[in-house]
Parts: sequence; C-alpha cells; structure tokens
Amino acid sequence: MTGHLLIDGRLVTGAGPAFDVIDPATGEKHTTLTAADEAQLIAATTAAARAQSEWGALAQPERSRLLHAVAESIDAHREPLATSLTHETGRPLTRNHLYVDMARDLFRQYAELARAFGGRVAPSNDPGQLSLVLPRPYGVVACLVPWNYPLLLLVFKVAPALAVGNTIVIKPASETPLSLQVLAEIFAEHLPAGVVNTVTGPGPTVGEALVTDPRVDLVAFTGSTEVGKRLASLCAEAVKPSHLELGGKDPAIVFDDVDPGVAAEGVVWASFLNAGQVCTSTERVYVHRSRYDEFMDHAVKLTNSIRLGDPFDESTQVGPMRSERRRAAVVEMLDGAVAGGAEVLAGGHAVDGPGFFMEPTVVSGVDHEMELMQEETFGPVMPVMAFDDDETAFALAADTPYGLGASVYTTNPSRVERAYRELRVGTVWVNDPVVDNLAAPFGGIRASGDARELGVEALDSFTTLRHVHWNLELVPKPWWFREE
Repeated sequence: MTGHLLIDGRLVTGAGPAFDVIDPATGEKHTTLTAADEAQLIAATTAAARAQSEWGALAQPERSRLLHAVAESIDAHREPLATSLTHETGRPLTRNHLYVDMARDLFRQYAELARAFGGRVAPSNDPGQLSLVLPRPYGVVACLVPWNYPLLLLVFKVAPALAVGNTIVIKPASETPLSLQVLAEIFAEHLPAGVVNTVTGPGPTVGEALVTDPRVDLVAFTGSTEVGKRLASLCAEAVKPSHLELGGKDPAIVFDDVDPGVAAEGVVWASFLNAGQVCTSTERVYVHRSRYDEFMDHAVKLTNSIRLGDPFDESTQVGPMRSERRRAAVVEMLDGAVAGGAEVLAGGHAVDGPGFFMEPTVVSGVDHEMELMQEETFGPVMPVMAFDDDETAFALAADTPYGLGASVYTTNPSRVERAYRELRVGTVWVNDPVVDNLAAPFGGIRASGDARELGVEALDSFTTLRHVHWNLELVPKPWWFREE
C-alpha cells in the first residue's frame, strides 16, 4: 500500500499529526498512521465536488456496474478486510468474516435497487403539462463512521449514497482506520477519481472541519448522541441536512408465555455480542416475576460459560472492549449501581492481563434511579428487573429518552401489536433480537437520531426531491401580464 488516504483517485500518506492504532486484544500498538492535514481535507472535498456532476450524470447501468465491481473486489479481499477488522476492533474473526460478506452484499443490493429507483409523475394542473417529481443526489456526502463497526456501518451509508449519484468523503474513527485502508484500495481501482475520498484525524478537528466545509452537502454520522448533537448544531448553523444514527438504551421484555431458558439465550446473545458495544445491544431487561428465577438461573449459567479470549481463535465468542478508557467507564457505571444496591450475579470485573477484556456481567436489584438503567452503557453488562403485569413492563421499557430498538419475547399477538404501537422506537424485534435485515429500514427516533439506513428507504435518505413543472408548449396564460 502506497498510502492510507484516498484523495482524488490517489493513495497518499497523511501530512498531519501521527497517531497510534492500538490492538484492543493486546493493548499494544498495532501500527502508526498520520492524519490528514487541512490541505488534504480541502483537496478531498474539492475532488468530491468536482467529480459529482459526472458521477451523478452517469447512466445508472454503468454506475451499477461499477458498484458490482466494488462488491466482487470486497469478496476477493475478504481475508485482509476481516483480519484488519479483528486487529482494530478486537471482535472475533469469525464474526468479521460475516460482516465483510454483508458489506459485499450491500453493494450488490444497491447496485440493483438503484436501477429501479425513479420518481413519479404527479397529476398536472392542465392538459399539455407534465409534473415530474425526481429524486436527485444531494451532492457531496461526508460519512463519519464509529469505531464499533467501522466497515459495515460505513457501507450502510456509502453503498446507497453512491448508487444514487452522490460522491463521498469518509472519516473513520481514529481508533479503527485499518479496514478502510483496504477498502480505499478497492475504491481507487474501480471508481473514477474523486468519487470516494478518505481522510483521517480527530473528530473535533478533522471531523468538524469536514462537517462545516461548504463543499459538503449532507452529513451522515453514526456515533454517540452527545457528538450527534454537536454535529447537528454545526449543520443547523450552515443550513445543511444531517443524517444521524445515534445511541440507544434498548429494552428487552420477557413475558410469562415463553420458555425462560430459550429467552435467556436470546437476551444473553443480544447483551454481549461484540462485548455489548452495539447501539442496538439489549441494555435493560424486564422479566415477568413468575419466570424471573428460572430466567436468571439460565442467564447466569450462560454468561459464565461465554468464551472470552483471542479474537483470532475460532472458539472465542466475545473479544475485548475497544479501549481501556471505555472499559473504565463501564466499570464505573457498574460500581455506581452496586453502591446503590444492585447485585452482580455473574462477571463484574475487568480482566487482568493484556488487552481490554471485561467479563460479561449479569446484574440484579437494579432500578430506574440508577445511571446503569438510564444512560447508554456500551459494554458487556446486562441489568435485569422483574415486573408483575403488562402495564408495568411497557411503562419501564418506555422510560428512556432513546428510541432505537426494543425486543419482546412472547407468543401473544396482542402483546406484539401493543409493542410496535406503543414503544417509540425504530425497530421492534420479536423473539429474535439484534437482527439486521438488509431489505428493511434501520434507524431510530428522539435521542437515537433521525436516520434510516438499509432497505429501499436508504435510497430516499441520500436523495433530495426536485419538482419539474413542464408546459410542453410555450403558450400564453390568461393570467400573465400582456401588452394592451
């Protein structure tokens, strides 16, 4: 690789400050890179702006052909992409192979969906007129990507945005720039110069400079609600649209009409996947009191059996957290709950030794006065409360400013209907938690943002509408000013 930034079709080395990429499984430096400087950032947005008119005007079959070429190249680079993801995230290699495959499939999906993505002909006012409603690309899209899923959440944005004619400038999280280097080589090989550009560097400097750059027409961000608010305010000052996928505090409700052992398997999975570092992780669990003891017995045994370890070992189920700072924050939140009367039934400790491992943790005796039940944990902690009736369960689940997702475990259709009618979330999972369906929209409301990714709806997210009112002939109208 001749460089780790892609600017105007060329792979170049960053001219800004150096930064280390730490492998979270070892706690040691994996590599050192350099950030983009101001001139490179300007060059990236300028290249994207220059390339957009030609890319947007390209015939859709040709644009789709190039996206298929990207997909096939992702497939050919499956192993280096998965390996890079494992070094930068600490997530098990077996899972990262799956996410590379999903990234490939998303480019294929949007290459084809865009072929059938048009507008509509609105009823005209009078004969001899056409009224066309046309989706149009925004122009240059800034994609700011988080550290927990640096490839997949990037492709959630880039694939549909490219498919409808936008050009892109990508800024990854500084912790996780490795898989993007491989992807940048793929983009450089298959796409015209300037269509995709990449920059690296800190969010408060490079990220905010990208967001406020006048050449950027739309900001697409996935990350914390706190940072999302900051970027939204910057976009508002510039009267620039934003596409925000933010945090969550997703509840799970286990009702009394399901097998508590099977439900425990689903809840434990949803709580500890990726060491709990998923915006849609189950972070609050409510179990009917008649099933509580049996559920907890299964949940504790399952949690204690989880294989924590080397992410390159095929037997590993959960890897480390991404950083010591984030692990310490989770431990602090957990300690606060214990000080308030909560009891740790499994796990509860940072693991001694190299890397940023933390034991998957089950907690009882919690309540909604605790930060653990109110603020996003983003770590492997599963707090559980009992409830006595449906009213209490739904009230507890709804007691949050977030609105990303919710899981319910029930065989009762009335409870399912109530869940998707009452719970103010973007996704309701029933008996199958934390599943992405590439054909269906994903996103949240309220403190969880306003974006919709995946599905046909993602194409809408990356287009604006243009109305064309066309009188087929130039003839005078009776209301026009006319010479006497």
